[in-house]
Formats: sequence, C-alpha cells, structure tokens
Amino acid sequence: MLKLDLFLPTTAKEVKQRNWEQLDVVLFTGDAYIDHPAFGAAVIGRTLEYHGFKVAIVPQPNWRDDLRDFKKMGKPRLFFGVTAGAMDSMVNHYTANKRLRSNDAYTPDGKPNFRPDYAANVYSQILKKLFPDVPLVLGGIEASMRRFTHFDYWSDSLFQSILYTGKADLLVYGMGEKTIVEIAKLLDKGVKISSLTNLWQTAFLQNKTANLPEINSWETFELFSHEACAKSKTKFAKNFKHIETESNSRYAKRLTQAVGDKLLVVNPPIPEISQKEIDFAYDLPYTRLPHPRYRGKGAIPAYEMIKFSVNTHRGCFGGCSFCTISAHQGKFVVSRSEKSILNEVNQVVEMPDFKGYISDLGGPSANMYRLQGADLEICKPCKRPSCIYPSVCFNLKTSHHDLLNLYKKADAHPSVKKAFIGSGVRYDLLFNKKGEMTEKAYFEQLVTRHVSGRLKVAPEHTADKVLKLMRKPSFALFHKLKQEFEKINRKKGLKQQLIPYFISSHPASTKIEMAELASEVKNLHFQLEQIQDFTPTPMTLATVIFYTGIHPYSLKPVFTAKRKHEKLNQRKYFFWYKSEYRKQIIDELKQAGREDLIQKLFHAPVKKQSFQKKKIRKKRHRKY
Repeated sequence: MLKLDLFLPTTAKEVKQRNWEQLDVVLFTGDAYIDHPAFGAAVIGRTLEYHGFKVAIVPQPNWRDDLRDFKKMGKPRLFFGVTAGAMDSMVNHYTANKRLRSNDAYTPDGKPNFRPDYAANVYSQILKKLFPDVPLVLGGIEASMRRFTHFDYWSDSLFQSILYTGKADLLVYGMGEKTIVEIAKLLDKGVKISSLTNLWQTAFLQNKTANLPEINSWETFELFSHEACAKSKTKFAKNFKHIETESNSRYAKRLTQAVGDKLLVVNPPIPEISQKEIDFAYDLPYTRLPHPRYRGKGAIPAYEMIKFSVNTHRGCFGGCSFCTISAHQGKFVVSRSEKSILNEVNQVVEMPDFKGYISDLGGPSANMYRLQGADLEICKPCKRPSCIYPSVCFNLKTSHHDLLNLYKKADAHPSVKKAFIGSGVRYDLLFNKKGEMTEKAYFEQLVTRHVSGRLKVAPEHTADKVLKLMRKPSFALFHKLKQEFEKINRKKGLKQQLIPYFISSHPASTKIEMAELASEVKNLHFQLEQIQDFTPTPMTLATVIFYTGIHPYSLKPVFTAKRKHEKLNQRKYFFWYKSEYRKQIIDELKQAGREDLIQKLFHAPVKKQSFQKKKIRKKRHRKY
C-alpha cells in the first residue's frame, strides 16, 4: 500500500502529518487528484514542491454544502490556485446538443455532478468571498480559453473575461509551470500580487483610467471592448483575428480590452520553452497513480486511458479551426529529449499491473515530435496560424527520422511487447506537395508495429470548402493514405483497419456536404463509428464563425447549422444506411435537386473493394 506522504496532501490531516503549520499554496481542481504528468494540478503542485513550497491539492471540492472543503486548509501564506480541470467544465458536462452527460471521466467510477458548471468561476468566487485578502490565481484550459470576451455556447451569449466574472487577481494561460514558479517566488519575497504586471503568459485587470505598465520590449494592441463586442458581432470577429494572430506569434503583442470600468491586460506568451524545461516538468517524482483516497471508489476512466501512455511533446502547428490545442499549448512544438521519454517508459514498465503494452507514445499530433523550422530566424516574424495549411511551409522540417528511432528504442525495451500510437497522426505531414508519400519508412513502422489492429486518422470531412475552413487537407490525400495503408497490409499479410474520424455541423457544412460525405464513405465502404457533432468551444475560429456568421479574416458570411434540428439533420447522414433515415434523406435531396446523390447513396453499386474491405462488408451485412 502506497504511503500518503508520497502524494501531495489533500486533507488537513495529511498536512498535519507533515508537521506543516501553514501551507504556501492551496490548489483547487475540478478533477480527481491523479499524481501523473498528464494532469495539470499535479504538474503545478509538483513543480512548486520542487522549488521548496508547501503545497496541497483540494480535488473536486463540494460547492453546495457549508463550503467546508474551501475552508479546511485555512489561509495559504502565498496564494490559492484554481483550475476547472483538464477540460472546460461545460464540455465535460454537456453534449453538442446540450444534453447533460451521464458520466465524468475525471471522477472515480465516472460519476457525474462532482464539479459545477463553469467550475473555475464558481471556485474562484467562493474563495474570494471567504478569503478576500488572499491572492487568487486562475489557470488551466477553462481559464485559458475564457481569458477574453468569449462566446459561451451553453448560454448562447457573450461572457466577459473569466478574470472579471471570477474576481481572481491573476490569470496564467497556457502551460503555466514556469510562470507559476515566478509568481510564487515574487510573492514569497513580499511583492504584492497587484504589482505582478510584467510576467509573461499572465492576464490581470486594472482600472480603465490607469496607465499601462511600461515594458519596453512589448508592443500593445487594444481590442474592441466587451461592450462593443456585445453590440457588434463584426467587432467580436475582428478581435478574434488579432487574438489568434498574436497567440501564433513567437514575439507577440500585449493585448488589452476594456470591460466595465476595468481594463483587461493580457501579456504575451513566453517566446520559447527549452527542451530542458519541458523535461523538468515530466521528470518530477510523480507516483503516476490516483491518490489513495479513491481506493475502493471505482476506476477513474481518464486515468485508465492514459496510465500506460507517455507524452513526447507539447504544442501543435496544425491550426485546426475547431481545436483549442494550439491556443492553449502553443503553435510551436516543444519536444522532450529521448532520454527523458525513455526514462518514463522505464517507470511505466515497472508499474505493478503493466502487461507489456504502452497505450500511447505521442502528443497532441503524434507525428510532430521534433518538427520545427529549419531556419528559426524565418519563423520569428511568421504569424501563420498553421505551418501545414494551406500547404506545408517550405521552412518546416518534416523528417520523421527522430520519431522513428524513438519508436524503435521503445519497442526494443525488454519489458515492452508493443508501444501503440493512440494519438492522432497528421497525415498531411507524410506527403510532399505532389501528393507523394515521403515518410514511407515511418508509416510502415507505424502500421506494422504500433497499431492495435486499427489506425485512427481524422480527415474530419470530405468537402473541400469545409476542409478549407477547417484548415485541413483535401480528402484526396486521404485516398492516397488509404492506398498506402492497404499496400502495407498486403505486403505484410496484415488485416488492419483504417478508421476515419468525421465532424458534422461544422461551419460551411450543409446537408448537401453531408450527403456527399456519406456518398464518399459508402464508396470506400466505411461504416462510421468515430464521429462527432461540432461543439462550439471558447476561443476557436469555428466557434467565432458559429456565433457571428462571418469569417474573422475575410468578414464574409459563412453558413452554420445552429438549431438543434439542423445539427441532428446533418448528423443523420453518418447513418444513411439505416432504414429510419432513408425516406428523410431522399426527400431532402429531391427538394435540393440532388437526385445524383440519391443514386449514389441508395442505388449505385459499391465499387470493387480490396480484400480488407470485402471482409468488413461481410461482417456488416451480418450486423445489418
């Protein structure tokens, strides 16, 4: 049985057992406490602990009773830290159709209702009411994505910055280990939190009439006020263009936005994180386990999914319009050293229930490990939201040699039977501009050694006009990927499956584009299972288009399915083969004058399939 003192304390009793009279920092999180580098509260807590601070974590505090969970640790000497958890609490709670989810993957036994809606706001407001004189710092993805005026899908309204509504003193956005240590050290020296106005990757509020802090190296750009955005969707859209541009810049501007009688000041992100710094975050002494307080309460689904996984890097330069990864982790990929990764592999194989299989050796996009500009001087002034769309940047190094070597070394570990790649693969990085696969050695290694029978990839859609808005490659490239995949299967005598992932109701998608998608996947003989209805989440391009109806860069109108019945109408095309949808689909396509799609979906024979597709077809005929 693991000793409690191997974990950060979570109760007053555990604090007392360490003979601590007062804590320096108390962290509140909407997730269960899992002492693993995949969970933000653990990373922040361990980082502060390493620097000598006394830290406790209060996981999933009860906000509905007498608030004893918020009081039990007393006043910390330096500050309270608040995060909603690894997900935005509203995405965690509700489906794309705003139906309440029946489970929470970050809670023992997957039980729901252990965190409130808008958790970061709720926790922050409670702490400020109970301890108004104690500094409070917001962090995590919910705070990060809601730091400016943002559209909230679940209330169908614009919200002010979470700093304004949550009453916190300071906000740390993005990956915050480096900044949080600076904050703790300065407060430890007696500096007031109101004076912490010059830290990278932070946001704060000041009086609207006060002068901005003078920092010579930072340019400042003023956004339209919250009140102006509430009156004009065009101004809100224009704001987003500047926010995204600066978020994707290596040397960004400081952004300001008036809200009420306050001025929101968002300092630039840290220009660059070194390999040594990211290694440090992963090399801390995590137990890699849930806290013993959860023993006997059931498995924590999110932990079960990642407990035998190893993260190789942070950041993503894909720039997908519906994704928050680059907005939170940054566009510039920061990779761990091979030594740090393999050391973690050693830790994983020593876990008592390890059976020889690493579930994932990857990152936000599995195959971006160690990819960056060949000449970083060219990257410095660049403000493109994506390094690979509309085409792969001429300056981007796309060789997968280092990643291939890493796979082989992990595979060679005597206790590893197989290291799977569970993260998504950005397949447009495998091809050159002519559509020729340049990373054949990598792809063959991936398919033959690191796929558990099914390779999941995300074309997202088939229509070029939707893919263009998504910042994804043409579906023609997926066809080429599929050909290479089947070629390797034939060569190696394998019977692997390619599993595509698609999104319905994304901006620019209509029922016609969905019918074309259905026709494409029918012809390829896929029966879809990896699907999702578009969910508007704060601070993404697609969400801004959903709310405003215009593209922030061109200011031209873009169709988006908004009403519930419109979204469900699009979703049904994923299941065109079900009898209950046949008449509806035929009637809609007749009305649209697209009898050609009716013919393709319901009357045209399927093209001759490869050996793999034939086998899948027989299986499906038995099922349906």
